[in-house]
Amino acid sequence: MKRVIKSGLIVGVILFVISYGGLFLSIMFFPALFVDYNNPLFNSDGSRDVLFYMHAFIISMALSWFWERFKPLFKGGSIVRGVEFGLVYGMVALLPVMWITFSTMDITVPMVLSWLFYGIVQAIVAGVILSRINP
Repeated sequence: MKRVIKSGLIVGVILFVISYGGLFLSIMFFPALFVDYNNPLFNSDGSRDVLFYMHAFIISMALSWFWERFKPLFKGGSIVRGVEFGLVYGMVALLPVMWITFSTMDITVPMVLSWLFYGIVQAIVAGVILSRINP
């Protein structure tokens, strides 16, 4: 369990930096996508903002545990293992969640596809890092 927590914290810090850097770059290069966030659905009073900022650490702990449990199933080099890990996670977890989210909330297809892409990229990055620090 100690290895899962240590790996999860390392991945969490890296995902935190990549996620927020990616957010600013995305807003800069794809501003039209972010116009959809001017919706009462996404307005917050600020009381739960810390939960948003903790996301990278929550997902990294879950992915670290998932990696520890299923890493023998992934073969090849660290990049191949990381990509396969991210795609498996995307198909098993993200695709169903994005499907139900789109079907129940007033959000756009580009928004859902960007979340799906973002989640898979996060999982691939985590998989590559985990395969190197916890082979």
